[in-house]
Amino acid sequence: MPGYNWERSRVPDGGITAKALDYSLKNWPTLTHHLLDGEVSVDNNSLENLIRPWALGRRSWLFAGSELAGQRAAVVMSLVQSAKLQGHDPWAYLNDVLTRLPTHLNSRIDELLPHNWHPAS
Repeated sequence: MPGYNWERSRVPDGGITAKALDYSLKNWPTLTHHLLDGEVSVDNNSLENLIRPWALGRRSWLFAGSELAGQRAAVVMSLVQSAKLQGHDPWAYLNDVLTRLPTHLNSRIDELLPHNWHPAS
């Protein structure tokens, strides 16, 4: 990186460009690690796509109506995401659970959690 340090010396200290160059030079091994190891992804788009629904909803959840409504929405979203993690179709899961819930025994409620759930026959 000798050439990069020379280029950095041409930029005055304290500016935004200088800060960006300093950051890049300080983190150069990390920023270029993907060039040495093909297993390392160039970006983190896959992770960003997983958290996008949460980031987009964050502002909307401010208007859930009340704290209790927000807590209920959080429970439903947790169930939906847990169902997805278990490989279930969230719509089929919620539809089945909400249909069975009124007649399901409270002592067997764990059977309806996503990691224990099996569709009704």
